[in-house]
Amino acid sequence: MSDGSLSIRARIREASNATFLADLDGEAVVYKPIEGERPLWDFPDGTLADREVAAYLVSEAFGWDVVPPTWMGEGPFGRGMVQRWQDVDPEQDAVDLVPTEDAEAELSVDGAPRWRPVLEAIDEADRPVTLVHEDTTALRRMAVFDVVVNNADRKGGHVLAMPDGHRFGVDHGLTFHVEHKLRSVLWGWIGEPLDADELEGIDRVTDALHGDLGAALDEHLTVAEVDTLRARCAALRAVGLFPPPPGHGPAVPWPLF
Repeated sequence: MSDGSLSIRARIREASNATFLADLDGEAVVYKPIEGERPLWDFPDGTLADREVAAYLVSEAFGWDVVPPTWMGEGPFGRGMVQRWQDVDPEQDAVDLVPTEDAEAELSVDGAPRWRPVLEAIDEADRPVTLVHEDTTALRRMAVFDVVVNNADRKGGHVLAMPDGHRFGVDHGLTFHVEHKLRSVLWGWIGEPLDADELEGIDRVTDALHGDLGAALDEHLTVAEVDTLRARCAALRAVGLFPPPPGHGPAVPWPLF
């Protein structure tokens, strides 16, 4: 999106791959060079940046603004993913761990659903806790998006709560595998029907895959990965329900945040 000079501000050390906060034409961006990607046993080497860009392209086809603007660019450490930085609201949590004894009271406010429970666990202090996430349109859309792109790494920390109430999803390097890889903390709507807005979003992606989106994805994914993406859209549209975990392999990423 810019041919300007990208300069490094700091390294983001919490990330598992080389990730930097950088400046591009006076704007803060995240920069993940391909050379800094750690090899994985189940994803081809050097493909994570392209998968992040592909996730943004699919997000744009949905029309829901799930993924911040993301593109391939050049930086001090070579070619990589560049994504517009987002300043989150530190007072908001879209995904949280709450004491299990308090969870039931937290799940609704004045009878309206507030949180959806996902699983119960024991924290580092041996206290029972419940993993919950918001019951909101923004999070439902993100969950649908994750099914379509086959997101293997939807951690709680990959959901950014913005001051205006919007929610962005980030860190989409582990997506678009041809095998079922969905691992997520957003399992709160299992078996519930997709609403009209969500079905229309899937239809927009399906239509776009036969046009500009399909052509754009060919630059970042394999033919088999794009074909499997089409198949996932068709299957989700036909069933019309939020799917359950497949029953093999972990259903959530680790760590959860």
